[in-house]
Amino acid sequence: MASWGKLTFAQKKCVTATGKLMQRTEMVSRGARIGLAISGGVDSFLMLKVMTIRQAIMPFPVELMALHVNPGFDPASHEPLVRWCADNGLAAHVELTDFGPRAHTEENRKNSPCFWCAMQRRKRLFELCRDYNLTHLAFGHNADDNVVTFFMNVVQNGRADGLSANEPFFGGKLNVIRPTMLLDKKTVIKAASQWELPIWENVCPSNGYTKRDEIHEWLRTMWRKDKRIKNNIFNAITRQQVDLTSKKV
Repeated sequence: MASWGKLTFAQKKCVTATGKLMQRTEMVSRGARIGLAISGGVDSFLMLKVMTIRQAIMPFPVELMALHVNPGFDPASHEPLVRWCADNGLAAHVELTDFGPRAHTEENRKNSPCFWCAMQRRKRLFELCRDYNLTHLAFGHNADDNVVTFFMNVVQNGRADGLSANEPFFGGKLNVIRPTMLLDKKTVIKAASQWELPIWENVCPSNGYTKRDEIHEWLRTMWRKDKRIKNNIFNAITRQQVDLTSKKV
């Protein structure tokens, strides 16, 4: 039996779907150095677990490194991640910032707190990838995130775009990847619970009150009475984004 033990149906689905997407979009190759952006939520922690399994399965060597930029609401919230990485022999960079509190002050007058904080944390992640000579930066976005992003772009920007599974940045020096983008949120939550991952609560005062939350609730009202609507939306947008990514590589 493999070192990670027998997998449940949900866990196996996560590992298999992630491998399928990675292969189809030629996400990584021999010698890739992958930074895993970990927020501490269920999506990114599930990606972290799955990628450690995929690392052992892949027919060529890749390196993994967990990257966590604490927004500053709870300076000790990342301690479970530090312990998990140590227990699993995974390299990690964890740092505390004040991006979250600053996003809710007069310093940020033009943008929403979430947009400003996310922008600052992503900028820092890009810097860390440069400093550690990483070739890839992985985010734990899932199929639900892809659908919500698509509709946010339609409503707010007049653009029919979702999330890219594999996208080059800085002239190809870094690739932003989303290995778990084929997974639905329900499966992610179930598998993460079965693995008993040490996820911590998001204590940001804006959590649950964002435009993204508003769009997601609007979508849920559409498919609440008919699951076929949800399945059709997810399949159409997922297929489009994966096809677009596949054409780029």
